[in-house]
Amino acid sequence: MKNVFFPIVLVFISMAARSQTTIVRDPVIAQMVGEISADSLRSHVTNLVSFGTRHTLSNPNDPKRGLAAAQKWVLRKFQQYARQSGGRLTAQIDSWTLQPDGKRVDQVTPMGNVMATLKGTDPNDDRIFLVSGHIDSRVTDVMNRTADAPGANDDGSGTAAVIELCRVMSKVPFPATIIFVAVSGEEQGLLGANHLAQRAKDGKWNLEALLNNDIIGSNNSPDTKITDNTRVRVFSEGLPGYQTDSVAANIRQYGLENDGKSRQLARYTKEVGERYVDQLEVVMVYRNDRYLRGGDHTPFVTRGFPAVRITEMNENFAHQHQDLRTQDGVEYGDYVKFMDFDYLRKNTAMNLAVLANLAKAPAMPQNVTVEARSLTNATTLFWQAPKAGASAGRKIKGYYVLMRETHWPFWQKKFFTDKLGLTLPYSKDNYFFAVQAVSEEGNESLPVIPRPGLR
Repeated sequence: MKNVFFPIVLVFISMAARSQTTIVRDPVIAQMVGEISADSLRSHVTNLVSFGTRHTLSNPNDPKRGLAAAQKWVLRKFQQYARQSGGRLTAQIDSWTLQPDGKRVDQVTPMGNVMATLKGTDPNDDRIFLVSGHIDSRVTDVMNRTADAPGANDDGSGTAAVIELCRVMSKVPFPATIIFVAVSGEEQGLLGANHLAQRAKDGKWNLEALLNNDIIGSNNSPDTKITDNTRVRVFSEGLPGYQTDSVAANIRQYGLENDGKSRQLARYTKEVGERYVDQLEVVMVYRNDRYLRGGDHTPFVTRGFPAVRITEMNENFAHQHQDLRTQDGVEYGDYVKFMDFDYLRKNTAMNLAVLANLAKAPAMPQNVTVEARSLTNATTLFWQAPKAGASAGRKIKGYYVLMRETHWPFWQKKFFTDKLGLTLPYSKDNYFFAVQAVSEEGNESLPVIPRPGLR
Protein backbone atom coordinates (compact mmCIF):
# COMPACT_ATOMS: atom_id res chain seq x y z
CA MET A 1 0.00 0.00 0.00
CA LYS A 2 1.34 3.39 -0.96
CA ASN A 3 1.90 5.75 1.95
CA VAL A 4 -0.67 8.52 2.14
CA PHE A 5 -0.64 11.68 4.26
CA PHE A 6 -4.15 11.58 5.69
CA PRO A 7 -5.79 14.83 6.84
CA ILE A 8 -5.05 15.36 10.51
CA VAL A 9 -5.87 17.65 13.39
CA LEU A 10 -2.97 18.32 15.77
CA VAL A 11 -3.64 18.74 19.49
CA PHE A 12 -0.80 19.73 21.83
CA ILE A 13 -0.98 18.13 25.26
CA SER A 14 2.40 19.04 26.73
CA MET A 15 2.52 20.97 29.98
CA ALA A 16 4.10 23.95 28.24
CA ALA A 17 1.29 24.20 25.73
CA ARG A 18 -1.51 23.46 28.12
CA SER A 19 -1.83 27.06 29.32
CA GLN A 20 -2.37 28.13 25.71
CA THR A 21 -4.90 25.42 24.83
CA THR A 22 -8.55 25.15 25.83
CA ILE A 23 -9.11 22.04 27.94
CA VAL A 24 -12.21 20.25 26.65
CA ARG A 25 -14.06 18.41 29.39
CA ASP A 26 -16.91 15.93 28.99
CA PRO A 27 -19.78 17.70 30.82
CA VAL A 28 -21.05 14.44 32.34
CA ILE A 29 -17.64 13.69 33.85
CA ALA A 30 -17.16 17.30 34.93
CA GLN A 31 -20.47 17.23 36.80
CA MET A 32 -19.55 14.02 38.61
CA VAL A 33 -16.17 15.46 39.56
CA GLY A 34 -18.00 18.40 41.10
CA GLU A 35 -20.12 16.06 43.20
CA ILE A 36 -17.15 14.59 45.08
CA SER A 37 -17.49 16.03 48.58
CA ALA A 38 -14.81 16.67 51.19
CA ASP A 39 -17.49 16.50 53.90
CA SER A 40 -18.72 13.16 52.61
CA LEU A 41 -15.17 11.80 52.56
CA ARG A 42 -14.61 13.01 56.13
CA SER A 43 -17.77 11.18 57.19
CA HIS A 44 -16.61 7.95 55.54
CA VAL A 45 -13.19 8.10 57.23
CA THR A 46 -14.68 8.97 60.62
CA ASN A 47 -17.01 5.99 60.40
CA LEU A 48 -14.17 3.66 59.48
CA VAL A 49 -12.09 4.91 62.43
CA SER A 50 -15.04 4.36 64.78
CA PHE A 51 -14.52 0.59 64.61
CA GLY A 52 -11.43 0.95 66.83
CA THR A 53 -9.22 -1.38 64.84
CA ARG A 54 -9.66 -2.96 61.43
CA HIS A 55 -6.84 -5.43 61.87
CA THR A 56 -7.15 -8.48 59.61
CA LEU A 57 -6.94 -10.85 62.60
CA SER A 58 -9.37 -8.91 64.82
CA ASN A 59 -12.40 -10.63 66.37
CA PRO A 60 -14.75 -11.49 63.47
CA ASN A 61 -17.73 -11.89 65.80
CA ASP A 62 -17.71 -8.44 67.41
CA PRO A 63 -20.62 -6.43 65.95
CA LYS A 64 -19.09 -3.03 66.76
CA ARG A 65 -15.31 -3.38 66.65
CA GLY A 66 -12.86 -4.86 64.20
CA LEU A 67 -12.53 -5.63 60.52
CA ALA A 68 -15.68 -7.71 60.09
CA ALA A 69 -17.88 -4.98 61.58
CA ALA A 70 -16.26 -2.37 59.30
CA GLN A 71 -16.75 -4.58 56.25
CA LYS A 72 -20.45 -4.94 56.99
CA TRP A 73 -20.74 -1.15 57.27
CA VAL A 74 -19.08 -0.66 53.88
CA LEU A 75 -21.38 -3.30 52.40
CA ARG A 76 -24.41 -1.38 53.71
CA LYS A 77 -23.09 1.80 52.07
CA PHE A 78 -22.72 0.00 48.75
CA GLN A 79 -26.22 -1.46 49.11
CA GLN A 80 -27.55 2.03 49.83
CA TYR A 81 -26.02 3.32 46.59
CA ALA A 82 -27.39 0.32 44.68
CA ARG A 83 -30.89 1.69 45.23
CA GLN A 84 -30.04 4.76 43.14
CA SER A 85 -28.43 2.81 40.30
CA GLY A 86 -31.47 1.56 38.41
CA GLY A 87 -30.48 -2.03 39.10
CA ARG A 88 -26.97 -1.67 37.66
CA LEU A 89 -25.07 -1.86 40.98
CA THR A 90 -24.78 -5.03 43.04
CA ALA A 91 -22.77 -5.47 46.24
CA GLN A 92 -21.31 -8.42 48.10
CA ILE A 93 -18.51 -9.58 50.34
CA ASP A 94 -16.31 -12.00 48.40
CA SER A 95 -15.41 -14.39 51.23
CA TRP A 96 -12.82 -17.10 51.73
CA THR A 97 -10.81 -18.60 54.61
CA LEU A 98 -7.12 -18.04 55.33
CA GLN A 99 -4.95 -20.77 56.81
CA PRO A 100 -1.96 -19.96 59.06
CA ASP A 101 1.10 -19.20 56.95
CA GLY A 102 3.85 -18.99 59.57
CA LYS A 103 4.36 -15.33 58.72
CA ARG A 104 1.62 -12.75 59.37
CA VAL A 105 -1.35 -15.10 59.76
CA ASP A 106 -1.22 -17.27 62.89
CA GLN A 107 -4.77 -18.64 62.98
CA VAL A 108 -7.57 -19.76 60.67
CA THR A 109 -9.10 -16.46 59.62
CA PRO A 110 -12.27 -15.58 57.68
CA MET A 111 -11.46 -13.08 54.93
CA GLY A 112 -13.48 -10.92 52.59
CA ASN A 113 -13.19 -8.17 50.00
CA VAL A 114 -16.19 -5.82 49.96
CA MET A 115 -17.13 -5.32 46.32
CA ALA A 116 -19.67 -3.24 44.42
CA THR A 117 -20.05 -3.96 40.70
CA LEU A 118 -21.54 -1.27 38.46
CA LYS A 119 -22.53 -3.35 35.46
CA GLY A 120 -21.91 -1.80 32.05
CA THR A 121 -24.95 -1.00 29.94
CA ASP A 122 -23.49 -2.55 26.77
CA PRO A 123 -24.01 -6.34 26.97
CA ASN A 124 -21.32 -6.84 24.33
CA ASP A 125 -18.68 -4.88 26.23
CA ASP A 126 -16.74 -7.14 28.60
CA ARG A 127 -14.21 -4.51 29.72
CA ILE A 128 -13.72 -4.05 33.46
CA PHE A 129 -12.16 -1.10 35.30
CA LEU A 130 -11.38 -1.56 38.98
CA VAL A 131 -10.64 0.89 41.79
CA SER A 132 -9.43 -0.22 45.22
CA GLY A 133 -8.36 0.84 48.69
CA HIS A 134 -7.50 -1.48 51.59
CA ILE A 135 -9.83 -1.48 54.56
CA ASP A 136 -7.54 -3.13 57.15
CA SER A 137 -5.36 -1.18 59.60
CA ARG A 138 -2.46 -1.86 61.96
CA VAL A 139 -0.14 -0.41 64.63
CA THR A 140 3.62 -0.88 65.05
CA ASP A 141 3.45 -4.64 65.68
CA VAL A 142 1.77 -6.08 62.59
CA MET A 143 0.44 -8.98 64.72
CA ASN A 144 -1.21 -6.74 67.33
CA ARG A 145 -4.90 -7.35 66.66
CA THR A 146 -6.36 -5.76 69.80
CA ALA A 147 -4.82 -2.28 70.10
CA ASP A 148 -6.64 0.71 68.68
CA ALA A 149 -5.51 1.23 65.08
CA PRO A 150 -7.50 4.16 63.63
CA GLY A 151 -6.09 3.78 60.12
CA ALA A 152 -7.55 7.14 59.10
CA ASN A 153 -5.14 7.79 56.25
CA ASP A 154 -3.66 4.28 55.86
CA ASP A 155 -5.90 3.32 54.34
CA GLY A 156 -9.15 4.88 55.47
CA SER A 157 -8.42 7.52 52.84
CA GLY A 158 -8.31 5.00 49.98
CA THR A 159 -11.35 3.11 51.24
CA ALA A 160 -13.29 6.35 51.68
CA ALA A 161 -12.36 7.32 48.11
CA VAL A 162 -13.75 4.01 46.85
CA ILE A 163 -17.00 4.52 48.80
CA GLU A 164 -17.36 8.09 47.55
CA LEU A 165 -16.67 7.07 43.96
CA CYS A 166 -19.39 4.46 44.24
CA ARG A 167 -21.80 7.03 45.71
CA VAL A 168 -21.35 9.42 42.79
CA MET A 169 -20.78 7.05 39.88
CA SER A 170 -23.55 4.56 40.67
CA LYS A 171 -26.10 7.13 39.47
CA VAL A 172 -24.63 7.27 35.96
CA PRO A 173 -24.73 4.56 33.25
CA PHE A 174 -21.45 3.52 31.64
CA PRO A 175 -21.03 1.14 28.69
CA ALA A 176 -18.24 -0.79 30.47
CA THR A 177 -18.22 -2.27 33.97
CA ILE A 178 -16.63 -0.55 36.99
CA ILE A 179 -15.84 -2.46 40.19
CA PHE A 180 -15.34 -0.67 43.52
CA VAL A 181 -13.54 -2.79 46.12
CA ALA A 182 -12.42 -2.39 49.73
CA VAL A 183 -9.64 -4.96 49.88
CA SER A 184 -8.72 -6.84 53.07
CA GLY A 185 -5.44 -8.19 54.37
CA GLU A 186 -3.07 -5.69 52.77
CA GLU A 187 -1.05 -5.21 55.95
CA GLN A 188 -0.68 -8.99 56.38
CA GLY A 189 0.82 -9.43 52.91
CA LEU A 190 -1.50 -8.18 50.13
CA LEU A 191 -3.79 -11.13 50.87
CA GLY A 192 -7.07 -9.75 49.54
CA ALA A 193 -5.45 -8.32 46.44
CA ASN A 194 -3.77 -11.64 45.65
CA HIS A 195 -7.12 -13.39 46.02
CA LEU A 196 -8.89 -10.92 43.73
CA ALA A 197 -6.10 -10.80 41.13
CA GLN A 198 -6.06 -14.58 40.90
CA ARG A 199 -9.84 -14.60 40.60
CA ALA A 200 -9.56 -12.12 37.72
CA LYS A 201 -6.92 -14.23 36.01
CA ASP A 202 -8.78 -17.51 36.47
CA GLY A 203 -12.00 -15.91 35.29
CA LYS A 204 -10.25 -14.40 32.25
CA TRP A 205 -11.56 -10.96 33.12
CA ASN A 206 -10.94 -8.31 30.50
CA LEU A 207 -9.53 -6.07 33.23
CA GLU A 208 -8.04 -3.07 31.42
CA ALA A 209 -7.05 -0.95 34.41
CA LEU A 210 -6.74 -1.02 38.19
CA LEU A 211 -6.34 2.18 40.22
CA ASN A 212 -5.11 1.31 43.70
CA ASN A 213 -5.42 4.12 46.26
CA ASP A 214 -3.30 3.76 49.36
CA ILE A 215 -2.51 6.73 51.65
CA ILE A 216 -3.96 9.65 49.67
CA GLY A 217 -5.29 12.04 52.31
CA SER A 218 -2.43 13.86 54.06
CA ASN A 219 -0.40 16.78 52.74
CA ASN A 220 2.79 17.13 54.80
CA SER A 221 6.16 15.61 55.61
CA PRO A 222 8.04 16.56 58.79
CA ASP A 223 11.29 15.26 57.25
CA THR A 224 11.25 17.73 54.36
CA LYS A 225 9.15 20.46 56.04
CA ILE A 226 6.89 20.44 52.97
CA THR A 227 3.13 21.00 53.13
CA ASP A 228 1.49 20.74 49.72
CA ASN A 229 -1.93 19.51 48.62
CA THR A 230 -1.44 20.18 44.90
CA ARG A 231 0.57 17.10 43.90
CA VAL A 232 -0.11 13.35 44.04
CA ARG A 233 2.09 10.44 42.97
CA VAL A 234 1.21 7.60 40.62
CA PHE A 235 3.61 4.64 40.77
CA SER A 236 3.90 2.33 37.77
CA GLU A 237 6.11 -0.50 36.60
CA GLY A 238 7.91 0.00 33.30
CA LEU A 239 9.24 -3.39 32.12
CA PRO A 240 6.79 -6.03 33.41
CA GLY A 241 8.40 -8.84 35.34
CA TYR A 242 5.99 -11.39 33.87
CA GLN A 243 7.32 -10.90 30.32
CA THR A 244 9.07 -13.84 28.69
CA ASP A 245 12.66 -13.50 27.54
CA SER A 246 11.61 -13.27 23.89
CA VAL A 247 9.14 -10.47 24.59
CA ALA A 248 11.68 -8.66 26.76
CA ALA A 249 14.22 -8.86 23.94
CA ASN A 250 11.75 -7.22 21.58
CA ILE A 251 11.10 -4.48 24.15
CA ARG A 252 14.82 -3.77 24.45
CA GLN A 253 15.35 -3.77 20.70
CA TYR A 254 12.83 -1.00 20.13
CA GLY A 255 13.50 0.93 23.32
CA LEU A 256 10.08 0.27 24.87
CA GLU A 257 11.28 -0.26 28.45
CA ASN A 258 9.23 2.76 29.47
CA ASP A 259 6.05 1.74 27.68
CA GLY A 260 4.56 -1.21 29.52
CA LYS A 261 0.82 -1.35 30.07
CA SER A 262 1.00 0.01 33.61
CA ARG A 263 3.22 2.89 32.52
CA GLN A 264 0.69 3.72 29.79
CA LEU A 265 -2.05 3.72 32.43
CA ALA A 266 0.04 6.11 34.54
CA ARG A 267 0.41 8.52 31.60
CA TYR A 268 -3.33 8.31 30.97
CA THR A 269 -4.00 9.01 34.65
CA LYS A 270 -1.85 12.11 34.50
CA GLU A 271 -3.39 13.52 31.34
CA VAL A 272 -7.04 12.86 32.19
CA GLY A 273 -6.74 13.57 35.91
CA GLU A 274 -5.19 16.98 35.32
CA ARG A 275 -7.79 17.71 32.64
CA TYR A 276 -10.64 17.57 35.15
CA VAL A 277 -9.18 18.44 38.55
CA ASP A 278 -7.91 21.96 39.08
CA GLN A 279 -4.82 22.68 41.20
CA LEU A 280 -3.63 19.08 41.10
CA GLU A 281 -0.47 17.79 39.41
CA VAL A 282 -0.22 14.04 38.91
CA VAL A 283 3.46 13.14 39.35
CA MET A 284 4.57 9.98 37.59
CA VAL A 285 7.08 7.92 39.60
CA TYR A 286 9.01 5.37 37.56
CA ARG A 287 8.95 2.46 39.97
CA ASN A 288 6.32 -0.03 40.99
CA ASP A 289 6.23 1.15 44.62
CA ARG A 290 8.18 2.90 47.36
CA TYR A 291 11.20 1.51 49.20
CA LEU A 292 10.41 -1.14 51.85
CA ARG A 293 6.68 -1.02 51.05
CA GLY A 294 4.15 -2.89 48.93
CA GLY A 295 0.72 -2.20 47.54
CA ASP A 296 -2.39 -4.00 46.33
CA HIS A 297 -1.69 -3.17 42.69
CA THR A 298 1.34 -5.49 42.60
CA PRO A 299 -0.55 -8.83 42.52
CA PHE A 300 -2.37 -7.52 39.45
CA VAL A 301 0.82 -6.30 37.78
CA THR A 302 2.53 -9.67 38.27
CA ARG A 303 -0.45 -11.39 36.63
CA GLY A 304 -0.27 -9.17 33.56
CA PHE A 305 -2.97 -6.59 34.31
CA PRO A 306 -2.33 -2.84 33.95
CA ALA A 307 -2.29 -1.45 37.50
CA VAL A 308 -0.92 1.60 39.30
CA ARG A 309 -0.61 2.82 42.87
CA ILE A 310 -1.83 6.32 43.79
CA THR A 311 -0.25 7.83 46.92
CA GLU A 312 0.08 11.27 48.47
CA MET A 313 3.17 13.29 47.59
CA ASN A 314 4.50 13.88 51.13
CA GLU A 315 4.07 10.96 53.53
CA ASN A 316 4.20 11.46 57.28
CA PHE A 317 5.57 8.24 58.77
CA ALA A 318 4.69 9.29 62.32
CA HIS A 319 1.09 8.74 61.24
CA GLN A 320 1.52 5.29 59.65
CA HIS A 321 1.85 1.89 61.35
CA GLN A 322 2.31 3.53 64.75
CA ASP A 323 1.23 2.72 68.30
CA LEU A 324 -0.84 5.63 69.61
CA ARG A 325 1.44 7.72 71.81
CA THR A 326 3.25 11.02 72.35
CA GLN A 327 7.01 10.69 72.45
CA ASP A 328 9.61 13.49 72.63
CA GLY A 329 6.88 15.99 71.89
CA VAL A 330 5.72 14.15 68.72
CA GLU A 331 2.22 12.71 68.54
CA TYR A 332 2.19 9.34 66.79
CA GLY A 333 -0.87 7.69 65.32
CA ASP A 334 -3.04 7.64 62.20
CA TYR A 335 -5.80 10.02 63.31
CA VAL A 336 -8.49 11.83 61.35
CA LYS A 337 -7.21 15.18 62.62
CA PHE A 338 -4.00 14.81 60.63
CA MET A 339 -5.81 14.57 57.28
CA ASP A 340 -6.55 17.18 54.59
CA PHE A 341 -9.99 16.42 53.20
CA ASP A 342 -9.85 18.92 50.38
CA TYR A 343 -6.71 17.13 49.20
CA LEU A 344 -8.52 13.81 49.53
CA ARG A 345 -11.39 15.30 47.50
CA LYS A 346 -9.05 16.23 44.66
CA ASN A 347 -7.37 12.84 44.63
CA THR A 348 -10.75 11.08 44.65
CA ALA A 349 -11.99 13.32 41.83
CA MET A 350 -8.88 12.45 39.82
CA ASN A 351 -9.78 8.76 40.16
CA LEU A 352 -13.30 9.48 39.02
CA ALA A 353 -12.18 11.35 35.91
CA VAL A 354 -9.91 8.49 34.85
CA LEU A 355 -12.44 5.73 35.54
CA ALA A 356 -15.31 7.57 33.87
CA ASN A 357 -13.28 8.51 30.81
CA LEU A 358 -12.15 4.91 30.38
CA ALA A 359 -15.60 3.42 30.91
CA LYS A 360 -17.20 5.86 28.43
CA ALA A 361 -14.47 5.43 25.79
CA PRO A 362 -14.51 2.89 22.97
CA ALA A 363 -12.37 -0.20 23.32
CA MET A 364 -8.74 0.05 22.25
CA PRO A 365 -7.91 -0.18 18.54
CA GLN A 366 -6.65 -3.57 17.37
CA ASN A 367 -3.56 -4.74 15.53
CA VAL A 368 -1.69 -1.43 15.69
CA THR A 369 1.47 -1.55 13.59
CA VAL A 370 4.18 0.81 12.45
CA GLU A 371 5.46 0.25 8.90
CA ALA A 372 9.06 -0.93 9.15
CA ARG A 373 9.92 -2.34 5.74
CA SER A 374 12.12 0.53 4.61
CA LEU A 375 14.28 3.38 5.85
CA THR A 376 12.35 6.64 5.87
CA ASN A 377 12.11 9.84 7.86
CA ALA A 378 8.32 9.64 7.83
CA THR A 379 6.29 7.25 10.02
CA THR A 380 3.23 5.32 8.85
CA LEU A 381 0.91 3.58 11.30
CA PHE A 382 -2.02 1.27 10.60
CA TRP A 383 -4.64 -0.23 12.88
CA GLN A 384 -8.03 -1.88 12.94
CA ALA A 385 -11.21 -0.70 14.64
CA PRO A 386 -11.97 -1.91 18.17
CA LYS A 387 -13.56 -5.33 18.35
CA ALA A 388 -17.17 -5.08 17.23
CA GLY A 389 -18.83 -6.11 20.47
CA ALA A 390 -16.98 -3.72 22.73
CA SER A 391 -18.14 -0.64 20.84
CA ALA A 392 -21.63 -1.74 19.82
CA GLY A 393 -24.15 1.05 20.08
CA ARG A 394 -21.43 3.72 20.30
CA LYS A 395 -20.16 5.98 17.59
CA ILE A 396 -16.41 6.24 17.28
CA LYS A 397 -15.41 9.73 16.26
CA GLY A 398 -11.97 8.60 15.17
CA TYR A 399 -8.50 7.98 16.51
CA TYR A 400 -5.64 9.85 18.11
CA VAL A 401 -2.08 9.07 17.15
CA LEU A 402 0.06 10.06 20.12
CA MET A 403 3.67 11.15 19.83
CA ARG A 404 6.49 11.99 22.19
CA GLU A 405 10.25 12.33 22.04
CA THR A 406 12.07 9.24 23.28
CA HIS A 407 13.31 10.97 26.43
CA TRP A 408 9.97 12.64 27.23
CA PRO A 409 7.91 11.22 30.12
CA PHE A 410 4.40 11.71 28.72
CA TRP A 411 2.71 12.23 25.35
CA GLN A 412 3.40 15.63 23.79
CA LYS A 413 1.14 15.71 20.73
CA LYS A 414 -2.06 14.12 19.47
CA PHE A 415 -2.92 13.82 15.80
CA PHE A 416 -6.59 13.16 15.07
CA THR A 417 -7.83 11.15 12.09
CA ASP A 418 -11.02 9.32 11.18
CA LYS A 419 -9.08 6.82 9.05
CA LEU A 420 -7.47 3.50 9.97
CA GLY A 421 -3.97 4.71 9.21
CA LEU A 422 -1.84 7.80 9.30
CA THR A 423 1.51 8.96 7.91
CA LEU A 424 3.38 11.61 9.87
CA PRO A 425 6.47 13.62 8.86
CA TYR A 426 8.34 12.45 11.96
CA SER A 427 10.91 9.68 12.13
CA LYS A 428 10.07 6.55 14.10
CA ASP A 429 13.73 6.53 15.11
CA ASN A 430 13.30 9.77 17.05
CA TYR A 431 9.82 9.45 18.56
CA PHE A 432 7.51 6.99 20.25
CA PHE A 433 3.96 6.61 18.93
CA ALA A 434 0.69 5.08 20.13
CA VAL A 435 -2.92 4.98 18.96
CA GLN A 436 -6.15 5.36 20.91
CA ALA A 437 -9.79 5.29 19.86
CA VAL A 438 -11.96 8.31 20.74
CA SER A 439 -15.74 8.61 21.18
CA GLU A 440 -18.00 11.35 19.87
CA GLU A 441 -17.84 12.93 23.34
CA GLY A 442 -14.03 12.92 23.28
CA ASN A 443 -13.44 9.99 25.67
CA GLU A 444 -10.19 8.22 24.77
CA SER A 445 -9.29 4.57 25.17
CA LEU A 446 -5.97 3.56 26.64
CA PRO A 447 -3.11 3.97 24.13
CA VAL A 448 -1.79 1.00 22.17
CA ILE A 449 1.92 0.91 21.29
CA PRO A 450 2.45 -0.26 17.68
CA ARG A 451 4.42 -3.35 16.85
CA PRO A 452 6.73 -3.30 13.82
CA GLY A 453 4.99 -4.66 10.74
CA LEU A 454 5.28 -4.97 6.99
CA ARG A 455 2.49 -3.62 4.85
